[in-house]
Amino acid sequence: MGSRSYSNLLELTSGEPPSVGRIISDLDEDSDSDTSAGPSSSPRDRTIVVANHLPIRAHRRPDGRGWTFSWDEDSLLLQLKDAIGDHCDMEFIYVGCLRDEIPPADQDEVGQILLETFKCVPAFLSPDLLTRFYHGFCKQHLWPLFHYMLPLSPELGGRFDRSLWQAYVSVNKIFADKILEVINPDEDFVWVHDYHLMVLPTFLRKRFNRVKLGFFLHSPFPSSEIYKTLLVREELLRALLNSDLIGFHTFDYARHFLSCCSRLLGLSYESKRGYIGLEYYGRTVSIKILPVGIHMGQLRSVLSLPETKVKVAKVVEQFRDRGRVMLLGVDDMDIFKGISLKLLAMEELLKQHAEWRGKVVLVQIANPARGRGRDVREVQEETQAMVRRINEAYGANGYEPVILINEPLQFYERMAHYVVAECCLVTAVRDGMNLIPYEYIIARQGNNNLDRILGLNPSTPKKSMLVVSEFVGCSPSLSGAIRVNPWNIEAVADAMVYALEMSEPEKQLRHEKHYRFVSIHDVGYWAKSFLQDLARTCQGHSKRRCWGIGFGLGFRVVALDSNFRKLSMEHIVSAYKRSKTRAILLDYDGTLMPQASIDKSPSSNSIEILNNLCADMNNVVFLVSARSRSTLSGWFSPCENLGMAAEHGYFLRLKRDAEWETCAPVADCSWKQIADPVMKLYTETTDGSTIEDKETAVVWSYEDADPDFGSCQAKELLDHLESVLANEPVSVKSGPHVVEVKPQGVNKGLVARRLLSVMQERGLSPDFILCIGDDRSDEDMFEIIGTAMASSSATPAAEVFACTVGRKPSKAKYYLDDTAEIVRLMQGLAAVSEQVRRSSQMSICKLSMQEEVRFGWTTLADSYNNHVHRANWIRTSGLPTEEVDRSSGRSPYRGGSRLKQ
Repeated sequence: MGSRSYSNLLELTSGEPPSVGRIISDLDEDSDSDTSAGPSSSPRDRTIVVANHLPIRAHRRPDGRGWTFSWDEDSLLLQLKDAIGDHCDMEFIYVGCLRDEIPPADQDEVGQILLETFKCVPAFLSPDLLTRFYHGFCKQHLWPLFHYMLPLSPELGGRFDRSLWQAYVSVNKIFADKILEVINPDEDFVWVHDYHLMVLPTFLRKRFNRVKLGFFLHSPFPSSEIYKTLLVREELLRALLNSDLIGFHTFDYARHFLSCCSRLLGLSYESKRGYIGLEYYGRTVSIKILPVGIHMGQLRSVLSLPETKVKVAKVVEQFRDRGRVMLLGVDDMDIFKGISLKLLAMEELLKQHAEWRGKVVLVQIANPARGRGRDVREVQEETQAMVRRINEAYGANGYEPVILINEPLQFYERMAHYVVAECCLVTAVRDGMNLIPYEYIIARQGNNNLDRILGLNPSTPKKSMLVVSEFVGCSPSLSGAIRVNPWNIEAVADAMVYALEMSEPEKQLRHEKHYRFVSIHDVGYWAKSFLQDLARTCQGHSKRRCWGIGFGLGFRVVALDSNFRKLSMEHIVSAYKRSKTRAILLDYDGTLMPQASIDKSPSSNSIEILNNLCADMNNVVFLVSARSRSTLSGWFSPCENLGMAAEHGYFLRLKRDAEWETCAPVADCSWKQIADPVMKLYTETTDGSTIEDKETAVVWSYEDADPDFGSCQAKELLDHLESVLANEPVSVKSGPHVVEVKPQGVNKGLVARRLLSVMQERGLSPDFILCIGDDRSDEDMFEIIGTAMASSSATPAAEVFACTVGRKPSKAKYYLDDTAEIVRLMQGLAAVSEQVRRSSQMSICKLSMQEEVRFGWTTLADSYNNHVHRANWIRTSGLPTEEVDRSSGRSPYRGGSRLKQ
């Protein structure tokens, strides 16, 4: 379903002011079918997998005429298809770039071949755009920052370059256009992978508001302190939140993302039945925590290859047959893999443990770096220099303690080294998932043919050892590994020795535990689980109405129930004019007063609006607040006829000069002696928190505290108070930045029920009810007025307007965007009442002479004031209007109506 709004998303990246303001489009529910850009239907579920690179290898023909293509067996994208494609009736289409540059003249032909033969849709980028996108913004800004490298100087990541950001957005737009060529938005799932395409969800959500979209981040996500240094931090967060499901390898990465959403966007999350969800403009964005796995079938097939057996035999001959114990490291040649720290640990081992000299060998396989630049060259030079130094210091004839393999290896060659290695070392200082330990575990499980080469009995339990950095994504999953801080050289050396000297039974137990986990949680398990959660998250798409709002990369979709709509000023004013008896209930904080305001007292404008509404004899206006009655009495003392309910409705009064009543039995507040010490404890330990002690309630607020710590403390305080107050007649509730203890059964719904009941008893059943609030405590009012007609509290033809502030799930049927719109609405209604009142004054002027003669009133002011006094008495006397009329011989004064002659 496409949005009717349009703005140039690239315009935002230039740093220039946008050419249009905030764009809002109300989308038709039936417009989906008109915007489908793909085939009309598909016989199977279909997933469009989008990543920077296609799982394809391209080769120029020897004669230079054309290209040949083959699957890239090492690609994770291909592995997930192989692992689940034949078992869940799922069709996969791939969108991405080729690793080779295709001349423009060949692009159409190549695109057609890849689509028909491999179901791949290539995105072709010019060399300059590719350089600025991949080697520029991705590798120069995002990749270092996500691995905790701050751009403190031009040498460390470099200063932010807006032209690289523009290239990044441009490439994401190109990918979106390619997806539009093949997508069926009503049926297809879209699965976007990794940090190269973080703004792609915005482009897709803008075109198809109900697209079923998942995103998985394969790199770490940094803590908020690191992430906040990025200039386009909010743009990337909002773009990711246009997904339906966002996946992370570990809880740490997800926690950092949620913290960024909280600190930068003010969003909160909650866990419901095991699922973590963020409420974002009426949509629930789910968070998935699941580490990726390896392709068991591929690894086992590689282990069974004849060339693997030959290579294993050569490695056995090179090391084991010469009495050497092999340690293995497999890393990309970049600054985050910790190769130099690993070499220093090896040097420390040889220095401190002379008994291992001549026996232990570290084989370091260095895969080619994915990036380029001075830092890569420095790592290569440092690694080679350290290898030479260690070998010169501790080597001997026929013995080199460190062997550096600095050339690309075939996958079977790498697996052969895994088979022989006694221990695998992964000492990255910051890394994503890193599947090297998983591959090592499967290789050490081996097979019968490899067992014979190794001289093992097939019935002998297998063994393996892992030394893994704490800062690697797979570390939490490998509980049997020796976890190390890679910066602590001595501790890593000790871990290596411990792994070498560990008893055989313990090595076997650790291997068995790891193998059981890795074999179950393979790439198929990961892909199926993600797609199942994506389908679950998207189940309600068709039941929601969608609005596209915002411009540029701030675009987002508001998804609401079909019967939930914005309150129209024309609609409510028309109903207001038609009605004769009105009940108006208003919340204060967050409704008439913005939550972010420092000065919470009402403005003179608010007082004037309320007085104008109260001056209309057709209106009964009530302010319903959680604040104390002393605060409300002081703030609204100029409002003579304003009804007020304090402390969620426990206290109630009909007008300024009336006595306060209680809507519930007199509260026993002895429980405060228990709650106060607990709340003071949390206040002392939570900077920025405060306690508000009311007559019947106590509120702990953390609005000015650190959002993460405050939220954590609030949860602890809630549990603590529920425990110590379990036998007291109170309820403990959490709200926006507060934890409140109040008497049981007290809520704002009591006020709505009491007011409607009193009006019904006095023969003033309302034919117009307006109730406005902004948070959970107001939902009780919405529920009561929603059933007013069914309970005969209102006239059968009454028009009921329950309105919440902001677009969010609510029992209200209407919404307004913010407090500014609420104030404008109140001003509009007050203006209508003022207009009616002036009309009434004109009527009184025409009759004043007759009234003076007939009733002895001497001035026009006296005449009008007596009419007002009489109307007030009629409204509050409790007598039926007709009885009052008969006793005086005059018609009741109702909203400026003419008097009987």
